[in-house]
Amino acid sequence: MKEKILLGMSGGVDSSTSAILLQKAGYEVIGCTMNLLEKTNENAINDAKKVCKKLGIEHYTLDCKEEFRCNVINKFIEEYENAKTPNPCVECNKHMKFGTFYKKAKELGCKFIATGHYAKIEYSKKYNQYVLRKSNEEKKDQTYFLYGIPKEQIEYIVFPLQNNTSKEDTRNLAKEYNLEIANKKDSQEICFIENDDYQKFLRENMNNKPKNGNIVLKTGQILGRHNGLINYTIGQRKGLGISYKEPLYVIKLDINKNEVVVGNEKDLYKSELEAFDLNWIVNVENKLKEGLECLAKIRYRAKEAKATVYKVGSLVKVIFNEPQRAITPGQSVVFYDEEGIVLGGGKIKN
Repeated sequence: MKEKILLGMSGGVDSSTSAILLQKAGYEVIGCTMNLLEKTNENAINDAKKVCKKLGIEHYTLDCKEEFRCNVINKFIEEYENAKTPNPCVECNKHMKFGTFYKKAKELGCKFIATGHYAKIEYSKKYNQYVLRKSNEEKKDQTYFLYGIPKEQIEYIVFPLQNNTSKEDTRNLAKEYNLEIANKKDSQEICFIENDDYQKFLRENMNNKPKNGNIVLKTGQILGRHNGLINYTIGQRKGLGISYKEPLYVIKLDINKNEVVVGNEKDLYKSELEAFDLNWIVNVENKLKEGLECLAKIRYRAKEAKATVYKVGSLVKVIFNEPQRAITPGQSVVFYDEEGIVLGGGKIKN
């Protein structure tokens, strides 16, 4: 008897090709598209349904609009109201794809769930458990967004694209099966924000509307005015609307004073951060008291850097071997070992 697996299908090439690979691997595949937004993306749902029909598999549409608004959209707005720079994909994976979606799989009698993420699940003798590991496709690797998966779910998750070495491999397989979505463009923007205009979205949806304030040097000298902290992020240089004898960068968003604080590029570099809302996939917490040596990644496009992680109450302190540029509150810090296995991660506090 074939094992049943619930596949998250967005209507894109990654999840559609995943359906083919799962069938090849011998699973009984059920496709499921989560309807997350008030403005339903009928094209995405229809594309997923077409693929399922062509491959002869069932398809469900799951209404998740309320959960998505509470766990992803509202948190996104709240973080910006608190002068943070959030990562909504992390929250979506944690609460929706490996939360609500996992529950649906159990309701349908599926032992496993699958998504089209570029990441690996494998058994590690080193840790004596199933682990999340970086994909072969380095440029597309998405483990940074997946650290929030509960460790007890890991062994029941399948990433069919984990052995693909390029996005072209994925598209070629879709073409081989004559899927209409083979050349469909990847979605890059935040799904709930039209035209990638997050500032407009925030102005329309925040309870506490952005207020004008001062742009100040770290010494306190006023250099100009800003039109709301939501329009700025740590490390920003362009669009500040101020002139000075040397290049200046945003080094802090001071919510108490409603100030954008600027400084030299060297002011962007810090050797420490604190993180909270932690999730550990690998059992390494016993090493935190003495100091866990690992590689830490402070944003999706950043390179991992050598660091030591210590437990400090309910938080962890991360001390880097070399200073890191533009550590940004609200973003995630994700911890890896030298083999590319995700140990865990959390949100950057300061």
